Amino acid sequence: MEKPKDSAQLRQMLQVVSSKLGIPADTLRQELEAGKFDQAIAGLSQQDAAKFRQVLANPQKLNQVMSSKQAKALYEKLSRGG
Repeated sequence: MEKPKDSAQLRQMLQVVSSKLGIPADTLRQELEAGKFDQAIAGLSQQDAAKFRQVLANPQKLNQVMSSKQAKALYEKLSRGG
Protein backbone atom coordinates (compact mmCIF):
# COMPACT_ATOMS: atom_id res chain seq x y z
CA MET A 1 0.00 0.00 0.00
CA GLU A 2 1.38 3.38 -0.93
CA LYS A 3 1.98 6.01 1.70
CA PRO A 4 -0.17 9.12 1.43
CA LYS A 5 1.56 11.53 -0.93
CA ASP A 6 0.29 14.73 0.64
CA SER A 7 -1.64 16.05 3.55
CA ALA A 8 -4.88 16.23 1.53
CA GLN A 9 -4.73 12.49 0.86
CA LEU A 10 -3.88 11.84 4.51
CA ARG A 11 -6.83 13.97 5.66
CA GLN A 12 -9.13 12.07 3.30
CA MET A 13 -7.92 8.72 4.65
CA LEU A 14 -8.41 9.91 8.23
CA GLN A 15 -11.94 11.06 7.40
CA VAL A 16 -12.85 7.73 5.86
CA VAL A 17 -11.39 5.64 8.66
CA SER A 18 -12.70 7.88 11.44
CA SER A 19 -16.22 7.77 10.03
CA LYS A 20 -16.10 3.98 9.88
CA LEU A 21 -14.83 3.78 13.46
CA GLY A 22 -17.11 6.51 14.79
CA ILE A 23 -14.15 8.52 16.07
CA PRO A 24 -13.54 12.21 15.27
CA ALA A 25 -10.77 12.50 12.65
CA ASP A 26 -8.68 14.82 14.85
CA THR A 27 -8.87 12.39 17.76
CA LEU A 28 -7.86 9.49 15.53
CA ARG A 29 -4.98 11.47 14.04
CA GLN A 30 -3.67 12.49 17.46
CA GLU A 31 -3.93 8.94 18.74
CA LEU A 32 -2.15 7.44 15.75
CA GLU A 33 0.59 10.09 15.82
CA ALA A 34 1.17 9.27 19.49
CA GLY A 35 1.39 5.56 18.68
CA LYS A 36 -1.84 4.81 20.53
CA PHE A 37 -4.56 2.70 18.99
CA ASP A 38 -6.95 2.26 21.91
CA GLN A 39 -9.96 3.90 20.27
CA ALA A 40 -9.15 2.48 16.85
CA ILE A 41 -9.23 -1.09 18.16
CA ALA A 42 -11.90 -0.66 20.83
CA GLY A 43 -14.45 -2.51 18.70
CA LEU A 44 -12.22 -5.53 18.10
CA SER A 45 -12.31 -8.75 20.07
CA GLN A 46 -9.45 -9.25 22.52
CA GLN A 47 -7.93 -11.82 20.18
CA ASP A 48 -8.09 -9.52 17.14
CA ALA A 49 -6.75 -6.58 19.15
CA ALA A 50 -3.80 -8.73 20.27
CA LYS A 51 -3.09 -9.74 16.65
CA PHE A 52 -3.27 -6.08 15.60
CA ARG A 53 -0.77 -5.05 18.29
CA GLN A 54 1.49 -7.95 17.33
CA VAL A 55 1.61 -6.80 13.71
CA LEU A 56 2.29 -3.21 14.72
CA ALA A 57 5.22 -4.31 16.85
CA ASN A 58 6.89 -6.03 13.89
CA PRO A 59 7.85 -3.61 11.07
CA GLN A 60 8.44 -6.46 8.60
CA LYS A 61 5.04 -7.99 9.29
CA LEU A 62 3.35 -4.58 9.14
CA ASN A 63 4.88 -3.89 5.75
CA GLN A 64 3.81 -7.33 4.53
CA VAL A 65 0.23 -6.77 5.70
CA MET A 66 -0.01 -3.24 4.30
CA SER A 67 1.33 -4.41 0.93
CA SER A 68 -1.18 -7.23 0.63
CA LYS A 69 -3.91 -7.34 -1.99
CA GLN A 70 -6.49 -7.43 0.81
CA ALA A 71 -5.17 -4.22 2.38
CA LYS A 72 -5.18 -2.47 -0.97
CA ALA A 73 -8.73 -3.67 -1.67
CA LEU A 74 -9.89 -2.52 1.76
CA TYR A 75 -8.33 0.91 1.20
CA GLU A 76 -10.10 1.20 -2.15
CA LYS A 77 -13.42 0.14 -0.62
CA LEU A 78 -13.10 2.61 2.26
CA SER A 79 -12.04 5.37 -0.12
CA ARG A 80 -15.19 4.91 -2.18
CA GLY A 81 -17.36 5.04 0.92
CA GLY A 82 -18.32 1.39 0.68
